[in-house]
Amino acid sequence: MRQSSLVVVANRLPIDDSTAPDGACEWRRRPGGLVSALHSPLRQTPATWVGWVGGTGPAPALPDVDGVRMRTVPLTADDLRDHYEGFANATLWPLYHDAVEQPEHHRRWWEAYQRVNQRFAAAAAEVAEPGAVVWVQDYHLQLVPGLLRALRPDLRIGFFLHVAFPPPELFMQLPRRAELLRGMLGADLVGFQRAQAAHNFAQLADRVLGLPATDHRIAVDGRIVRIGSFPVSIDTAEMAALADRPDVADHASRLRRDLGSPEHVILSVDRMDYTKGIEQRLKAYSELIADGHVKVQDTVLVQVAVPSRERVGQYQILRKRVEREVGRINGEFGRVGEPAIHYLTQPFDRAELAALYRIADVMAVTPLRDGMNLVAKEYVAARVDDTGALLLSEFAGAAAELPQAYLVNPHDLEGLKQGLLAALRAQPDQVRARMREMRTHLHQHDIHAWARSYLAALDQDSALLSRLGTTR
Repeated sequence: MRQSSLVVVANRLPIDDSTAPDGACEWRRRPGGLVSALHSPLRQTPATWVGWVGGTGPAPALPDVDGVRMRTVPLTADDLRDHYEGFANATLWPLYHDAVEQPEHHRRWWEAYQRVNQRFAAAAAEVAEPGAVVWVQDYHLQLVPGLLRALRPDLRIGFFLHVAFPPPELFMQLPRRAELLRGMLGADLVGFQRAQAAHNFAQLADRVLGLPATDHRIAVDGRIVRIGSFPVSIDTAEMAALADRPDVADHASRLRRDLGSPEHVILSVDRMDYTKGIEQRLKAYSELIADGHVKVQDTVLVQVAVPSRERVGQYQILRKRVEREVGRINGEFGRVGEPAIHYLTQPFDRAELAALYRIADVMAVTPLRDGMNLVAKEYVAARVDDTGALLLSEFAGAAAELPQAYLVNPHDLEGLKQGLLAALRAQPDQVRARMREMRTHLHQHDIHAWARSYLAALDQDSALLSRLGTTR
């Protein structure tokens, strides 16, 4: 069994299956932030990615992808229902997002969460060479660092939470709060998107576990666990190059013509999720139309809402509510050939998204709570001509890095309306000045800088660092 000096452990493998021209099934690297960030170091050292391939049943044996070994972890139908849809996405997800929806608690979900985390930890322990660096990702696998340390105390273990982390008052609701904290504290470095999240975690370590803790260090079991914020980013140069391609520019021009060549295009791109503030955004837009501040003849809202977690009841209810509201607004304010809202639920590839970003005079990113929100950063990176206004929720992690955006409180309907009007009516020189500052920040703080900073903090003596210096 080949072992690896760098092991990434994530809920999903970074690959998609597709059909080759001869009809055979083949596996290809999936584009995405984490994949892009680690692509170079993964290729330049013996590396393995541990994850679930999707579906249920026995885990298939997969070939290496770009020189990176794929170690599959199987999930049964019960695991998928109770671990992924249950504890991860119906208990932790709503709680970590300000309990926008009420979290559910079921003992069998917790049992499945433990079982699946043990499976991931065992797989990582099997493939990691002595002294290897293991980087565990996100809320699906919060027990893995502790389980892995028990199996392999020789490893250097990192954990990064991609989503928001709640204040103690919310986290304390969890029946298994102590076990989850101890699982995360199995890492040598626990990373969060924002400094406030690290502060919340330190408070909980003190309050729940009675451990000496500051916002940077927690003493546990005779060792020091470091904590900190490492705001995740995107491959800024890749998105800018994609948006600047002639075929993408041509596609953007066609899209604007298909929309009727309006004076203003407002765009929102979300997963269909109750944390994204879609209903609040639609209500604000409809009131602006009703009040006469926005006219359907010259302003178009394009709402992309890609379905997710469709077997979870809360998401099924949300989709029905959103579609009913879109129908109401179009029925009340639209005209023949001029809908007030263009509502799209199909997924878009990255080139199509880049074309949408190019036509958006205003990008409305207004989640009720978000760990980061990379759509906001993708929009900024795609505005290669320094135009475009970003309307951004104060409660998205990206707001701390992009203060030049038009920041709004999505819970405040009047404030949301005024922010949208300010973005629509902004003078071109003001828009350009704001966009230039945001683009400069993103070029300096891209996904490669994020990976380098985290892995440097995790293991300052690691040979990986010399390789990470060439990831640009």
